[in-house]
Amino acid sequence: MQNKGVIKFLAIILALACLYQLSFTVVTKNVEKKANEIALGNPIVEANYLDSMKNQVVYNLGFINYTYSEVKDKELNLGLDLRGGMNVTLQISVKDVIIALADNTRNPEFNQAIELATEKQKSSRNDFISLFQESYEEIAPEGKLSKLFSTYELRESITPTSTNDEVIAIIRINAESAIANSYNVLRNRIDRFGVAQPNIQRLDNGRILVELPGVKDPERVSKLLQGTALLEFWVVYENQEVFPMLQSINTRLAELNASQETTEEVVEVEEVITEETDGGLLKNIADSTTIATQQLKENPFFALVQPAVDQTGAPYKSGVVGYIQAKDTAKVFKILAMPQIKSQIPRTVKFMLSVKPIDEQSTFGLYAINVASKDGKATLDGGAVTEARAEYSQYGSSAEVIMIMNPQGARTWAKMTSENINKFIAVVLDGTVYSCPSVNTEIPNGVSTISGDFTINEATDLANVLKSGRLPAPATIVQETVVGPSLGKESIESGIFSFVVAFVLVLLYMIFFYSTAGLMSSIALIANLFFLLGILASFGAVLTLPGIAGIVLTMGMAVDANVIIYERIKEELAVGKPLSQAVRDGFSNAYSAILDGNATTFITGLVLFSFGSGPVQGFATTLIIGIITSLFTSIFITRLLLSSRVDFGKNIAFYNKYTKNFLKNIKFDFVGKRKIAYIISAVMILISLGSLATKGLSYGVDFSGGRTYVIRFDQDVEANNVREALSDNEAFSSGIEVKQFGNDSQMRITTQYKHSEEGEGINEEINHLLYDELGSLFSTPITYIEFTTNINEFGILSSDKVGPSIAHDIAVNSFIAVFISLFAIGLYIVLRFRGYAWACGGVISLFHDSIITVGVFSLLWGILPFDLDINQAFIAAILTIIGYSINDTVVIFDRIREYRELFPKRAMKDNINSAINSTLARTLNTAGSTLVVLIAIFLFGGEVIRGFIFALSFGVIIGTYSSIYVATPVAYDFFKKKDRN
Repeated sequence: MQNKGVIKFLAIILALACLYQLSFTVVTKNVEKKANEIALGNPIVEANYLDSMKNQVVYNLGFINYTYSEVKDKELNLGLDLRGGMNVTLQISVKDVIIALADNTRNPEFNQAIELATEKQKSSRNDFISLFQESYEEIAPEGKLSKLFSTYELRESITPTSTNDEVIAIIRINAESAIANSYNVLRNRIDRFGVAQPNIQRLDNGRILVELPGVKDPERVSKLLQGTALLEFWVVYENQEVFPMLQSINTRLAELNASQETTEEVVEVEEVITEETDGGLLKNIADSTTIATQQLKENPFFALVQPAVDQTGAPYKSGVVGYIQAKDTAKVFKILAMPQIKSQIPRTVKFMLSVKPIDEQSTFGLYAINVASKDGKATLDGGAVTEARAEYSQYGSSAEVIMIMNPQGARTWAKMTSENINKFIAVVLDGTVYSCPSVNTEIPNGVSTISGDFTINEATDLANVLKSGRLPAPATIVQETVVGPSLGKESIESGIFSFVVAFVLVLLYMIFFYSTAGLMSSIALIANLFFLLGILASFGAVLTLPGIAGIVLTMGMAVDANVIIYERIKEELAVGKPLSQAVRDGFSNAYSAILDGNATTFITGLVLFSFGSGPVQGFATTLIIGIITSLFTSIFITRLLLSSRVDFGKNIAFYNKYTKNFLKNIKFDFVGKRKIAYIISAVMILISLGSLATKGLSYGVDFSGGRTYVIRFDQDVEANNVREALSDNEAFSSGIEVKQFGNDSQMRITTQYKHSEEGEGINEEINHLLYDELGSLFSTPITYIEFTTNINEFGILSSDKVGPSIAHDIAVNSFIAVFISLFAIGLYIVLRFRGYAWACGGVISLFHDSIITVGVFSLLWGILPFDLDINQAFIAAILTIIGYSINDTVVIFDRIREYRELFPKRAMKDNINSAINSTLARTLNTAGSTLVVLIAIFLFGGEVIRGFIFALSFGVIIGTYSSIYVATPVAYDFFKKKDRN
């Protein structure tokens, strides 16, 4: 083998890089394990310990140190289905942005166009602005949009002579600004929510994806995310004015503590860590905790809020009145809400926090807002701002924001600034302070500068907030998935167990079938797994349950390359070549089939990643990376191991006495029996189409829209009893579906009730309805909180809500993904094998596989004891089947091409039969190893992915059949037709 040194060097570098990436996960788990041991089951102590470790160095590599928070960011993330949490897709209302830009006009043609565009959006992939333009031009063919949007705010952008296209371009710019503002608002809200490792991404069509692992109060999160942004300008009390008030709060709280009038929920005294710990850092934490406890007794408020005072203890001039650690903010606001403390605070004082920490210790500034108005509203809000832009400051390297107001806003602003010279005015969004500049002079023209040690990105974000503050762009939840912690824990256990079982079975399969060579490939498979996990960690990928299935499936499919190589080596040995030459020629002859087969599977992986979302993308990510790592380990690592053994003069066995002559010297006439196969396939397709026409399919909420709940009872229940209990309520009297989900105590409930409506209270309303109707089916009374939060591992384990618009998009994207995949594979085969007959054979066989698989789901749903819903996961399975089936087909095609070059005078029929017979061992071995993996996942992987794995398992069987009996015979018939022509 040439370039052994290069391969070894690359393998070592890749191994070290993966080891480095995975080491962060190990360190994180060690810290969290120690926190769990110290807490002894107390979640408060565990959280406080981890919070105290946030800025502590826990990983020293000699040349660089990593704190716990930095290590946590670099660990291999688990998806929501493995650790519980909430996944939300929000739709920013571009419609409201357009209405606001038109200054809420009552023009009938405008409002008709808005209504028509809203209706079109339910079944269209176009964005709302395009639909609005299309609708307006249908209703008013001669209408001029410039007349509707020539408002005061847009006077510089839109003139009476502006064309409709120019107006639409301006609307797009403003809508993009509004969406960017909404994204920034949501990001800041999420950062303030205190969720570990949140993820927020902008999607197409004004949608924003939010993933919040470990959330325990989904209803609160829904309200937080859907609230409309409110931009306000407030005068603030200065530090000197508020300091005496803070002192009185501190004194009053100390009195309450002394008289034991407060509860432990209000002031949670840090639990002292016992001397049973191992000293060092833990002892220091214990000592500091003891000091903190004493401070809480003597100065309970100032122990949590550090006043803004100088070294002498005197308050200095500032808009900030105190500083609070992030972990203490909830405690502080609980204290301020106590009736005994509220009496110490004037009605006009409202406390708010800074939008971001002021230091690396996550310390937030505390402000005292002057609410002097009778209605409690700000004198000036975001509706006055017409323009805002970020610029670099003339002095220094920081950035600032230039803000321009409309005439009315400019007059109000002039009055506010003239009355508050040398005082502070806060720019507030959603109850948090973005900036609090000092007023140096009156600002008469509505143009002012906001500075606050901003980076250019922060200044740009603030400019978006100011500019879009006047645009009401509410965010509504169009898709929502909530996974309870107990279901996430069970998913981890079942996922890991199925992974281990499947992986061990693959290793044993290869060792049994290929003896010493199988052991070499097993070592390569272990290296493949190590590389795959390391690369996933380096990319910051999220590992989901379908992702684990993707990894295990990759392991099963990875043996395909080794099988192809070993079968070719066995052929070379059979003609009498020495071992070293047989290994060299076997690898050389196998490259073409390996690359072609993996290329087609790679195409399906790319299509899945492009058109899928959430778990489907996780599956596609692991599949794509797995294909790349499998190629590297199968071709290079396996060859390196075999060559090293040959170089040392050691023998390599590629079979044992049981597998030596497996499918050897088979001479079956596959082409001659093709008409029988056509009849069998035709019957299966007709049965499938008949079932689809009469019985139909069970569509999941991904495609139909609706809400799905998985509910666990504390005793076994019957689906009919659950259905009857729910049907008693008018809301569930129609369109309710109840199925057993896993064991007899779990049910999956699907309802269309209010699935197309948006609003903060709808989820809570449905939760109450479910609780009211199903509470009596529990053997032990359960409270509403226990039912909805899954505290005792009973009640709602998970919920999934999909709105009609996103359901339509998912369905359309799924069909597009299937057709693009078929087209791309067909094109690849045409280019690679230089003939349309090959492509026709391959694509027809893929249609064959897809139709029969869908037909089986139609025939068996409601019969088999697990879900066979048509959803995103099923489409992922179909595309994976397409990739797997064409992989098989391409290997056969490749051997046919080889035989046509070796035996050009031999009849096409004979070459095809020889090719199928010679690759039959490889075909069945690959199918066998893959099925072993899939059966292990099916049995042990959990209920959540059982339908998905069933589809893959059936697909492997039908794909293997079609590669032999459909794809190749169809290609042969096309060649015959071509010859006749």
